[in-house]
Amino acid sequence: MLDHLRARLAAHLPHLPLTRPTGFVSLTLALPEPPVRLPQLSSGAQFHLTQTHAGELRSGYGVAAEWQASGTQRLQQLAAVARTWATDWQQVDPDHTGYPGFALLGFAAADSAELISLDATDHQLPNALLWIPQIALRKTATAAALIFTVALPTTPERALQQWLALLAPLVTALYPPRAPALQLRALRERGALSLTPTHLLPNYNDWCQLVRQALVQINAGVLSKVVLSRQLTITAGREFDLERLHGALADLFPSCQIINLRHTAAAPAAHLVAATPERLLHLRGRRVEVDAIAGTVARAKSAEQDAALSAALRASAKDLLEHRYVVDAVWAALLPLCSGLETSPLQVMQLNNAQHLWTPVVAEVNAGVDVFDLAERLHPTPATNGEPRATARAWLQAHEPFSRGWYTGAAGWIEPDVTTGGLNADLWVLLRCAHICGAAAELHAGSGIVTGSDPQAEWQETEAKLSAMLTALQFV
Repeated sequence: MLDHLRARLAAHLPHLPLTRPTGFVSLTLALPEPPVRLPQLSSGAQFHLTQTHAGELRSGYGVAAEWQASGTQRLQQLAAVARTWATDWQQVDPDHTGYPGFALLGFAAADSAELISLDATDHQLPNALLWIPQIALRKTATAAALIFTVALPTTPERALQQWLALLAPLVTALYPPRAPALQLRALRERGALSLTPTHLLPNYNDWCQLVRQALVQINAGVLSKVVLSRQLTITAGREFDLERLHGALADLFPSCQIINLRHTAAAPAAHLVAATPERLLHLRGRRVEVDAIAGTVARAKSAEQDAALSAALRASAKDLLEHRYVVDAVWAALLPLCSGLETSPLQVMQLNNAQHLWTPVVAEVNAGVDVFDLAERLHPTPATNGEPRATARAWLQAHEPFSRGWYTGAAGWIEPDVTTGGLNADLWVLLRCAHICGAAAELHAGSGIVTGSDPQAEWQETEAKLSAMLTALQFV
């Protein structure tokens, strides 16, 4: 496979517009065989986005270019770059895959901090990041391709050198030799990890006090809703296997977006991992789709008990109120930017460990509106912050005992639309989230507080949400 791809690169390089003074060029080459596993490299900057039900995998390796921003104008600063891609990003697709080059867009929960420290590590993430990989992988249920991207101007020799440095280890990861039987047996038999909690913020008593303080503000009419979160740090007896973790999360939560991001090439590598059910927005052409998710109950072992919990969730005045704040906020955010807004009937989204009230919202965006305008209006929704937005954010910054970093921020892919000249995108809220480095992991989960909230019940809700990542971590 490596020789095949080398030959194809050499054949197409002379025909690429490498002497253009600015911009990028991407060469998309179909893979004759689909990859047999998630291509996680042992080193280097990379990201992976997987949704099992959609049959979609996007991965990126290396850095062709990146831009960082912070502050209240962070998204508009990145937008100024991406809005040039229609003319400055050349797409060469000799196999007619229809797969253009794409970038990762991600940002932290708050816009104030320039660098987001991963508390379990010494590594940092920028507040907001736009990242074009040198080599990207796009895989669907029917096809797969590698996308080679380089910044312009350059020479054929320099472009080939950059790509080949990544291609050899990537092909090995895509098509590994079959492991010996003894090695496979050892992987199966190594058993569950013992996870040791080392730090908890807030503890149970402080959590209950925090919920009561929030309820005072809600009863006084200062807040309608506020979302409190917890941070749990754990260690294991061995380093976590990030490739196995990604696969475990994809199996456990097939309808969720699995995100695995390593921005630094330094060792030991720090990863941001999430298994999130909540889509901030999906934009293709002029159609935008948004998830309004709020209101949660656990799953049960029997179908009868599970159905009873689902029915109780649909009838819960507290959960319906919490959900209504999110739907109304999504509607208000989209209304100035879109037409033809529609909400589907209320549904229950059933995941492996929890059930959520869910209302899908769709609309047609107005001319000139793009993903950055939509993200700026939508984020943060009351599902992760509260209502009113500014008041809730200020209250959380004053009372929550840690910085959220990218937890409850957003991440996903963004690509130029070669037919419309606009930008397509798929962004997800970073929930069920962990920062992982070696054998240490820092987990986050939250719960919405409204009139009628009970501190103990809200604690149990966060326990159920934390179990999503904890369950997967035990077996990697």
